[in-house]
Amino acid sequence: MTSPPSYQPLHGFYTLFYKEWLRFWKVSVQTILAPVLTALLFLVVFAHSLRSHVEIFPGVDYVAFLVPGLAMMSVLQNAFANSSSSLIQSKMTGNIIFVLLPPFSHREFFAAYLLASVARGLVVGAGVFAATVWFVDLRFGHPLWAIVFAVAGRGVMGALGIVAGIHSEKVDGLAAFQNFIILPLTFLSGVFYSIHSLPPFWRKLSLANPIFYMVDGFRYGFFGQSDLSPWLSLAVVGASFVALSFFTLWLLRTGYKLRA
Repeated sequence: MTSPPSYQPLHGFYTLFYKEWLRFWKVSVQTILAPVLTALLFLVVFAHSLRSHVEIFPGVDYVAFLVPGLAMMSVLQNAFANSSSSLIQSKMTGNIIFVLLPPFSHREFFAAYLLASVARGLVVGAGVFAATVWFVDLRFGHPLWAIVFAVAGRGVMGALGIVAGIHSEKVDGLAAFQNFIILPLTFLSGVFYSIHSLPPFWRKLSLANPIFYMVDGFRYGFFGQSDLSPWLSLAVVGASFVALSFFTLWLLRTGYKLRA
């Protein structure tokens, strides 16, 4: 996966990114509308049952607290799903060979799949906010923090999706990864609650969940309040992204489970 001197890398990167963009956009009912509907259902159920009983941050309505968490959960899950599902489908149908044969470098491969995952996460997140804006008046207290955590979180999950797609041999393997790792981590990341409301054991366990730092930091961008310092959350998320990126690039460079 190395490029000859005459090859223009940006052309290859753009082509691969455009392919990935079209892949999820052409089935937008499944890849965009369905996650938005799921987030709306969560909002309706939890807001109706807990709105009058729970106040996480002083002066912040529970529905307002819930919306950024649901948006971030949808963003992260779909960023992971985009890269992982694309790779596993290509491997199972055999058309991965058409991606490996052109002179793409492993860096182009990584960047194209990663940015396509970031793009899908962005579209889904925008859809969730557009659908929920009618339920609550949200204000960006620190918009830059929200943007940083949204982008960094999508990057982490997009890279993790590439790792899962490379490692999985069949859909069953990827489904196990999603059901036993991604789903529990996202649901136990403080989307619906503050970790300060948890017993000590579960609070400490939450601190070992990197997705918690993404959600908590993203929420800080709206309310200026969070369970932990946004600088600490940014350090954890940034370190996770760097570590996952280097690991993913190594897998792509060695051709692990991609080359016959």
